[in-house]
Amino acid sequence: MRLVKVAALNLQPGMFVAELDRPWLDTPFSLQGFVVRDSSEVLYISDYVDHVFVDAEYRASRRFVNLDAAPSVPRPGQMLQLKADFQQARVCFESASATLDKVFDSLRTGRNTDINEVRDAINPLIEGVFRNQEAVAALLRLKESGQYRYHHSLSMALWATILGRHLGLHRDELEKLAVGCAMCDVGMTELSPELLDNPSNLTEQQCRIVRAHPIMGAQLVTDSGNVDFEVIAIIESHHERFDGSGYPRGIEGAAIPLLARIAGLVDAYDAMITPRPYASARTSHEAVQELIDSKGSAFQDSLVEQFVQAIGLFPTGSLVELNTGEVAIVIRQNRTRRLKPEVVVVLDAAKRRKEVLGLIDLANQDQRAEEERWIARELQAGAYGVNSEEYFI
Repeated sequence: MRLVKVAALNLQPGMFVAELDRPWLDTPFSLQGFVVRDSSEVLYISDYVDHVFVDAEYRASRRFVNLDAAPSVPRPGQMLQLKADFQQARVCFESASATLDKVFDSLRTGRNTDINEVRDAINPLIEGVFRNQEAVAALLRLKESGQYRYHHSLSMALWATILGRHLGLHRDELEKLAVGCAMCDVGMTELSPELLDNPSNLTEQQCRIVRAHPIMGAQLVTDSGNVDFEVIAIIESHHERFDGSGYPRGIEGAAIPLLARIAGLVDAYDAMITPRPYASARTSHEAVQELIDSKGSAFQDSLVEQFVQAIGLFPTGSLVELNTGEVAIVIRQNRTRRLKPEVVVVLDAAKRRKEVLGLIDLANQDQRAEEERWIARELQAGAYGVNSEEYFI
């Protein structure tokens, strides 16, 4: 590959864009480059970058792959497997949630507690990530809010497992990461309901009390005995921030254990996409954009980038509206083009329910089609009366 710098407005159809003048994650483009198709794309690219680097040795044909532009019928085997794995993950999630309720209650009341129960309950969910990450991501995106602290803790554990697996962490490290995340909010059981339900109206003194929950949680778990120190570190440091702005100790950078840095990142993400008594849920895309804005400050930039690669800008289970006005559900990620997942179209442009579902791989469409589809925006859950979960059951 021989890279040549070219002004964005001087691009020609057929050129392969290999690098940009800024990070890929700061743009809506794919992660691994793309071929410029026509003059309209040149103008689109120039809206985001001043110059690019093209591969001067690129000799691929300028003809684009001719694929059926019309939505295809979802592959039965693929959809059935996704549904089956989704159902299994949901059963495991509910079982783990019940176990976590019991363990938290035991710790709060001072009864003898075996933290290994949490590990045993979470292991089937970790296996679910290895078996079908798409199904687990869909479950996390579609779960009901319920008891926020407990479900949030389990969601943290699974988002962290997805990221940790993407980073190549060893299986036993993933287990410690998941258990630590699941136990992160155990210190909250020491706080009064008034503090938990109205954090936006807390006094300075009340804020100090709430910010002590990582230390209280770490002490509760330590007192239970026979717990890995990595798990304790996650509980104690998941609210620390890369720039030192976090709590309870205000440590920064590499002083924060890696697993705790992961926990802090997924904690923030899941909190943003989960409805709570004092805050409405944001879309996944909005939450990811906020994480990207926090790169290098609150969160380690490389961790944010890897998290986006692991879950996509529109995670599986997200409800989206296409540029055509159609409404679709994301069912599978494209690992190299994060803006172009596979989707199932459930409503037509007039927002009428489709009798025959249409499967579209947004990354593989006929580039000469008059109406290429792309995601225009992510919708809030339940928009236009669509219950995404029914398509996974």
